[in-house]
Amino acid sequence: MTHKPLLTIKKKCSGRDSQGHISVRHQGGQHKRFLRQIEWNRNRLGTQAKVASIEYDPNRTADIALLVYENGAKSYILSTTNLKVGDTVVSAVQAPIKDGNCLPLKNIPIGVPIHAISFQVGKPAQIVKTAGSAAFIQSIDGDKATIKLPSGEIRIFHADCRATIGQVSNTDHSNQKLTKAGQSRHRGIRPGVRGVAQNPKSHPHGGGEGRSSIGMHPKTKWGRPAFKKTRKLKKASNKLIVQRRKK
Repeated sequence: MTHKPLLTIKKKCSGRDSQGHISVRHQGGQHKRFLRQIEWNRNRLGTQAKVASIEYDPNRTADIALLVYENGAKSYILSTTNLKVGDTVVSAVQAPIKDGNCLPLKNIPIGVPIHAISFQVGKPAQIVKTAGSAAFIQSIDGDKATIKLPSGEIRIFHADCRATIGQVSNTDHSNQKLTKAGQSRHRGIRPGVRGVAQNPKSHPHGGGEGRSSIGMHPKTKWGRPAFKKTRKLKKASNKLIVQRRKK
């Protein structure tokens, strides 16, 4: 049963900016949803909480767990594969190594699956939050913890950054397939038409006799070069990456 004080209605923008102009194409028509307020910080240190229910969340791929703390407060966290109704979880500097408990990386044994990791000390969880994902600590050297992420990337974190024990729930999400067009529309995804299938007036790739090639370097709908790199090659955080993910 959802806890209504933790729900807010998700506003629809249908890919439009504040002026009403389309800024992101192929979006719109999403089913109405409620946003669940997830507790990413886990700041209630030393206060035990009981898992009241495991719930479906339409805004993410993983299931969520409703926690009821000793003082009566309630909050949502990501559910793990082994977390069950009635289990007790806690966020502390020293805590038992079991699913749902949150503690610093320096106090987590090597080889234990973890998720919801913070990039900086004191920040909320930022990575390893999708369904079925888990990271693993490879080594801890002083204030540095080397972690292998689900993508295969090996990265250095501060040992005081916190993470939650366990693998994120709903491991079968990657096997799910959309069986009809309406499922995409319910998710807010509108159809996208290939450029070669359009008229030359509508797209630079359009026109030609029959199934012809584009006959040029790939371009966007507005005539600009496609596949242009848009990420910075030199980032300050690159020095923390020990090994890049395999492309």
